[in-house]
Amino acid sequence: MLGCTSCCSLHLLQPQPHASSSSFLHAPCTTTSSCSISSSSSSSSSRTTLHPPAAVSPTSTPPLTFNHHGDQQDDDAALLHLLRAHDTDAAFRLFSSHPNLLPSSPTTASRLLAQLSFNSNNPNSFSRAARLLHHLRTRGALALLDANSLSLAAAAAARSGNARLAHSLLLYMLRQGLLPDRRAYTAAVARLTPPTKALRLFDAVLRHLRDAPRDDLLSPSSCLPDTAAFNAALSACADAGDCRAFRRLFDAMAAEWGATPDALTYNVVVKMCARASRKDLVARVLERILCSGLAPCATTFHSLVAAFVGFGDLPTAERIVQAMREGRKDICLLLRDVAMEAESAINDAKQRPSDAALLDDIVINPKLSLSEQSTHKEEEEEEVPLLPRAYPPNARVYTTLMKGYMNAGRVNDVVVMLRAMQREGETSPASRPDHVTYTTVVSALVTAGDMDRAHAVLDEMAAAGVPANRVTYNVLLKGYCQQLQMSKARELFQDMAAAGIEPGVVTYNTLMDGCVLADDTAGALALFNEMRSRGIAPSTASYTTLMKALATSGQPKAAHRVFDEMERDPGVAVDRAAWNMLVEGYCRLGQLEAAKQVVARMKAHGVRPDVATYGSLAKGVAAARKPGEALLLWEEVKERCPEDADEELLEALADVCVRAAFFKKALEIVAAMEEKGIAPNKTKYKKMYIEMHSRMFTSKHASQARQDRRRERKRAAEAFKFWLGLPNSYYGSEWRIEPLVGEDDYDGPT
Repeated sequence: MLGCTSCCSLHLLQPQPHASSSSFLHAPCTTTSSCSISSSSSSSSSRTTLHPPAAVSPTSTPPLTFNHHGDQQDDDAALLHLLRAHDTDAAFRLFSSHPNLLPSSPTTASRLLAQLSFNSNNPNSFSRAARLLHHLRTRGALALLDANSLSLAAAAAARSGNARLAHSLLLYMLRQGLLPDRRAYTAAVARLTPPTKALRLFDAVLRHLRDAPRDDLLSPSSCLPDTAAFNAALSACADAGDCRAFRRLFDAMAAEWGATPDALTYNVVVKMCARASRKDLVARVLERILCSGLAPCATTFHSLVAAFVGFGDLPTAERIVQAMREGRKDICLLLRDVAMEAESAINDAKQRPSDAALLDDIVINPKLSLSEQSTHKEEEEEEVPLLPRAYPPNARVYTTLMKGYMNAGRVNDVVVMLRAMQREGETSPASRPDHVTYTTVVSALVTAGDMDRAHAVLDEMAAAGVPANRVTYNVLLKGYCQQLQMSKARELFQDMAAAGIEPGVVTYNTLMDGCVLADDTAGALALFNEMRSRGIAPSTASYTTLMKALATSGQPKAAHRVFDEMERDPGVAVDRAAWNMLVEGYCRLGQLEAAKQVVARMKAHGVRPDVATYGSLAKGVAAARKPGEALLLWEEVKERCPEDADEELLEALADVCVRAAFFKKALEIVAAMEEKGIAPNKTKYKKMYIEMHSRMFTSKHASQARQDRRRERKRAAEAFKFWLGLPNSYYGSEWRIEPLVGEDDYDGPT
């Protein structure tokens, strides 16, 4: 039997964050940002490990007084000299030689971080800035850093893919009374997930800006939010589906902060209206853009097509694309008809969510009164704003429509559109298929199960000079794994390496999942170890997939060791799926007590069991042959998740109750199934009843006391018999129809 010792003995290796190739400042600044404000005494006292913010001035601020030695002062001066000479590499090497001592002055620390962040133009460069931040935090010396250097670091972290670090830096700045540059928090808000977290960060920044002294806001103004910042926050609102927050920020955008909405803002409005299922408003956004004196951009039409594809309204999406191909400037007329149809549908349904109604004034001119709006609508029938120019569709628009075909299962239309784009691309380069287009085609063919044609697209991409990327290979690998063609998946994996494409965590997760489907536990374990040996940090899905492989092969203890290592890994979060996989592993072998201990730990960690948890426990009860536990489990299910109980869970509980002759409980469960529209398998239960309980109450030698105890159970059994439709001749004694009352404990059939 395969163990998990080898996989758990390896140390987790975190991947190096990718660095950004650009920065929002032209040069790193060595002086303190004047957008800082003094921190409150309460905030500084609550963070004893951090010093209060220090003013950074290369001429007036002396080095810190802790651990002063002549050599340290000389090294700090040498470090500053290298930084002023813009020899950042040599400066970092000097810092690396004494990371516990250097830098020791605010000027040197701020300038070193600023230059390391500013020069984040390769995969390893931002990791150097992150290392500096780590050492300063360990020393409790983050207060050496000024607002400018921290803003640079936050922006570089966000753009290098480490939005969590950017979020932490920005919150630290706010706690310390430092106002971040708007380009720093804009980059973080645009990349943070989940979107609710991004909104909380943006609200925190606005709150600190409102509380800041006016003089600190006037100079410099780079900390104040601009249109781009609000666009990022509004996009987070749309991703979260929060209409109220969207309306609040949209109103404050110009009224409070002087940030004028632009075409990109209204592109986000399209996304928000689509999330709110307001097709009528989506169709009017383009008209609102033109009436506001703005010119739409190519992204505007992509947003419109994507919205209608999301609605499943492919005919409207096709009409928009065709109008763009024809160079028409009256697309608003087309959309106006769509809006009127959508409004009629809403009025007929007489349902309009209150939150979605908050978007009306954003799209419909809010400056008009009700009477003016009525007059304006009459004028609209005659006046249709025209586009300033023609907007031919580009590859992004075509690919979005192609995804609509894929979602609708129209694989042939996907291929036809690819051929049309190839022909059009000969005269219009913007329409030429790109790697996203080809990957969409591959995905459509994989979904249809046509792996030969999907793999042939790779050769077609190479012939067209469009290199396949990791995502393209991952889609193909998933297709082979789902079809259990693991040998072809391994060959493709080797081709991927030969093409110079490095596999990622999703690549390995896909292959591991294929091994699980193929019952190849050893293969999944080998892939997990190979992934970590290459410096690729496992994700939450990596751990749960390996746990699934071990659990399904009858090794719950090995799966538990993987779970323990997952808890120790700071780079992943233990989710409900991981807990459920551990519960399932023990329940498969009937180790009910171990499974119950896991559930108890799960609850102690604040993770609420769900239907999958209870479903595994029901199977564990059956495997452990402890029917009494099924009664307790059913009561907990009724209390905690009666609406979510699915067919698998209810059927498992019903099976246990029927086998144990808990007929009254069995009737409760099958009644719950019928209420949910789930048809119980009466044929199965008839067979179980006849084989196990047909002679349950036929003993003539039972004592009177025992016969009395059986009376209520007999009534429940008779009710269950009539539910099954079994005739009386199936039993060895006659039955009388009596009301079903009371409930007794089961003491076993005779």
